[in-house]
Amino acid sequence: MEEKKFRTGFVLSGGGARGFAHLGFIQALNEAGIFPDLISGTSAGALIGVLIADGYSPKEILRLLHTNSRLELMRPTMPREGLLQISGIQKILKANLRATKFEELKIPLYVTASDINNGKVVYFSSGDLLDIVMASMSIPVLFQPVMIDNIQYVDGGVFDNLPVHPIEKKCETLIGSFVNPVGRIEKLSGLINIAERTFTLNLAKEVTEKSDKFDLLVAPPALRNYGILDPDKAEELFSLGYNATREKLRDEEIRKALKL
Repeated sequence: MEEKKFRTGFVLSGGGARGFAHLGFIQALNEAGIFPDLISGTSAGALIGVLIADGYSPKEILRLLHTNSRLELMRPTMPREGLLQISGIQKILKANLRATKFEELKIPLYVTASDINNGKVVYFSSGDLLDIVMASMSIPVLFQPVMIDNIQYVDGGVFDNLPVHPIEKKCETLIGSFVNPVGRIEKLSGLINIAERTFTLNLAKEVTEKSDKFDLLVAPPALRNYGILDPDKAEELFSLGYNATREKLRDEEIRKALKL
């Protein structure tokens, strides 16, 4: 049996703008004295994960990423390989990441991306950070793939939206944040909205398949009321993740599992 080298592992799902809820989740855990020794993230979870691993606090990240304009983070492009560009997020990372390689991060990190040439999931934990994180966030159809070593990569959620696999045997305690619940939508219109809905429906199955692997898994149902491409509700999403996690931490069984 492989020795568990890390005490606490955080797993952060994809979910676009809903990823702001990850920050509230981490804030609540930090206030309870729980910090990650290892992080695994997909898409928005990779974005939040890399900044946490680089030494930023949840509230610092909220300030870095918070914008009232979707166009500041994502811009329309000619629809050849993707409908939108996420150059705004890339600029934020370039300007604020202190580490340029995984090996320079304060906390070890796994980033999940999907190799669409070979049809497989890849868990990155070494090498240059920026392109890998951007690849992990590149939702198919909406964003163009990212080329790394002559391979095209897209959003890690295509294969693994709750990437517990690379760290489940390495950690004594596993804590997850899942931000993709889905509910009924009466009417969809526009290519971007239909592409977004199709992608999120595929992601939703992860929480039921993997929930038993976690000592604590937070998946607030109210997140279904928020779109994955709308960053203007960042503070609401932060509060939603924070309050849901605080509520979970009141449960005696969970407190016992986390040794609180």
